[in-house]
Amino acid sequence: MNPFDLKAALLAKHAQHPVIIHFPIALFIISVAFDLFAIWRRNPAMAKAAYYNLVAAALTAPVAIASGLTAWQWQLEGAKLKGNLLLHLIFALAASGMIWLLCGWRIRQRKVPQQTPGIIYIALALATVLLIALAGHLGGIISGIESGAN
Repeated sequence: MNPFDLKAALLAKHAQHPVIIHFPIALFIISVAFDLFAIWRRNPAMAKAAYYNLVAAALTAPVAIASGLTAWQWQLEGAKLKGNLLLHLIFALAASGMIWLLCGWRIRQRKVPQQTPGIIYIALALATVLLIALAGHLGGIISGIESGAN
């Protein structure tokens, strides 16, 4: 495929998921970083930025999941879910669910704007970053970018 052929790139059966997935990942991770910085520096502007990044991550996560399911159907022709493909789906859905849970938590918390996220929220957010990392690693193996062997 010619790298400058825009039509071929946009209509490729698998091209969208590896691109789209970076949006909720980056938005969520920067949200966690902004939350940690807001707590450390007692900076309400950073907490607000963290909140909006989290909402954006929650809104883009379903699009990423849908593109992954589409890639599974088109690229892998609906292959049976087993091994790394199954684990990738489980970790991705768990991470997406956690992003939505944490977003709901923060939306409810906005009624008390001076309150910063507590230790339980931060622990769950860091666990979600780990889920994202595991899903991404497995996705790299599935796509052939990573070999999976060390």
